[in-house]
Amino acid sequence: MGHTCTHDHFPAPDKEHPVVAVIAILAIIATMLLIAWARIEVHGTRDIEAALVEPVEVQINPQSAAEQEVDAAVTSSRFATGFSH
Repeated sequence: MGHTCTHDHFPAPDKEHPVVAVIAILAIIATMLLIAWARIEVHGTRDIEAALVEPVEVQINPQSAAEQEVDAAVTSSRFATGFSH
C-alpha cells in the first residue's frame, strides 16, 4: 500500500559551518569597500564634497484659500466615510 513521506526518509540538510558564514560576511564587507575605493579613484570626491557643502533650497508651494478649503473638505469626507487612504 501507499506510505507517507516523512522527514525520516530524507536526511537533514548539512548545516553551514559558522566559519563559512563569517568569511562570507567579511567578503561582502570587503567587496563594498573595494567598490567605494574604486569609485573614489575613478570619479574623485569633488561631487560628494559639493553635494555636502551646497546649501539646500526649500521651495514651498503655498495653496490659495480656496485650495485649502477643498483639501480640508476632501480630507474630512474621507475620514467621515471611512476612506482614510
